[in-house]
Amino acid sequence: MSMFIGSGVALITPFNEKNEINFEKLKELIEFQILNKTAAIIINGTTGEASTLSEKEQLLLIKKTVEYVGKRIPVIAGTGSNNTENAIIKSQESEKLGVDGLLVITPYYNKTNTMGLIEHYKLIANSVKLPIMLYNVPGRTGMNISLEVLEQLKNIENIVAIKEASGDMTYAMNIARVFGERYDLYSGNDDIILPMISIGGKGVVSVLANILPLETHNIVSKFLEGETEESRKIQLKLNGFVHSLFVETNPIPIKKALNLLGWNVGGYRMPLYEISSQGLLILKEEMKKINIYKEE
Repeated sequence: MSMFIGSGVALITPFNEKNEINFEKLKELIEFQILNKTAAIIINGTTGEASTLSEKEQLLLIKKTVEYVGKRIPVIAGTGSNNTENAIIKSQESEKLGVDGLLVITPYYNKTNTMGLIEHYKLIANSVKLPIMLYNVPGRTGMNISLEVLEQLKNIENIVAIKEASGDMTYAMNIARVFGERYDLYSGNDDIILPMISIGGKGVVSVLANILPLETHNIVSKFLEGETEESRKIQLKLNGFVHSLFVETNPIPIKKALNLLGWNVGGYRMPLYEISSQGLLILKEEMKKINIYKEE
């Protein structure tokens, strides 16, 4: 059983005027996602600014998300850390809170070697019963999940999927070629959802879906239903906007875009900062091109 098929949103964390988590807004965002066919909610990840939330806030965010979703779609919690013991504790606590799966990033900053990464994932997986999605994003962590690591982890039954966000399609194709029958593959990049689906991917963990959940869903669903030309058109139409969402560090542009559209999701936790004037200009221009924003 796949964790989900389609578009899973890497949900932002809304803040109020005091820069505290805005749970009423969180509930509103979740309802918007479910209404527009999002297949899973991924909470407490990079896009959700987890690195600047306290552990207490992280667990409360996960608890409230599970409550608001009410088992209508899967909830996947980000529980990774560069401290293995901390990742185990967060994973176990998230399991108690009722999530449906875990997203576990590779260790960052201190990183590790191949055997350290294998043991890191083994210890986390063996501490819970939940399905686990590995998260490969070397651009942020400085560490790649190699085919050798995937080979060593293949007998751990609850490691079931990979969020592949290296942007390297050759590497993604090697994962699909060697391990396509073992691990479900999800795109971690919104600009290559269609190519990832075409090599057997099950869907995407999406930043784009925060604003355009139905369209992101349709890129996946249209392709899987055989309407490949329609999927291609949507992907190409949205890619300029997708690129503008990464003109500065995620989630700076996506939260700004949501605020431009009246969602009032608040600001950022430092060191994230307000988007630059040049970044804002690029973002607005791309939003205008796809007719989701007009200057007043």
